[in-house]
Amino acid sequence: MPKTLEGQITMEKTPSYFVTREAPARIYAMSRDTKLIVVVRDPVTRAISDYTQTLSKKPDIPSFETLTFKNRTTGLIDTSWSAIQIGIYAKHLDNWLQYFPMRQILFVSGERLISDPAGELGRVQDFLGLKRIITDKHFYFNQTKGFPCLKKAEGSSRPHCLGKTKGRTHPNIDPEVVQRLRDFYRPFNMKFYQMTGRVFGWDD
Repeated sequence: MPKTLEGQITMEKTPSYFVTREAPARIYAMSRDTKLIVVVRDPVTRAISDYTQTLSKKPDIPSFETLTFKNRTTGLIDTSWSAIQIGIYAKHLDNWLQYFPMRQILFVSGERLISDPAGELGRVQDFLGLKRIITDKHFYFNQTKGFPCLKKAEGSSRPHCLGKTKGRTHPNIDPEVVQRLRDFYRPFNMKFYQMTGRVFGWDD
């Protein structure tokens, strides 16, 4: 990590931290005052998105349905598949809470980042003790990508949108498989809502 001077905040982003077992102890050893921001989304949608990304790189992988189940007949979910395991947020949070109190962890809703980016980033700015500078006026919704974009990126006169790897069209998944996954994640989601004090609405 670079040296942080008085009045500065240093941020570092790595998607795998939250699900890496050794990460909390290592980060705590570096700085126990670290604040943690985690973006989460509906674990079923997240698993399908994960699969879609892998499929774009390896078109010959088995179907989503095949990878989801250890046994399709009994409906037993394969929790060893990373696409499924990552969405068991309560389990990962348990690991982090052994080192960091909840007041140092902010969970950001991936769905609200799309529907209300300024509102969700307002929570981030408050959490970091920053003045609310980013507001609605900084965003416009890109109909093609289905995501909000920055009207003007810092140091540029042009708008900035997420890259081409974001907003890919998901493959059609058997609705029965989607429902089975919803049933699987429900108890974990409920525990996660209790732990964080926030209902993310993935089970509506």
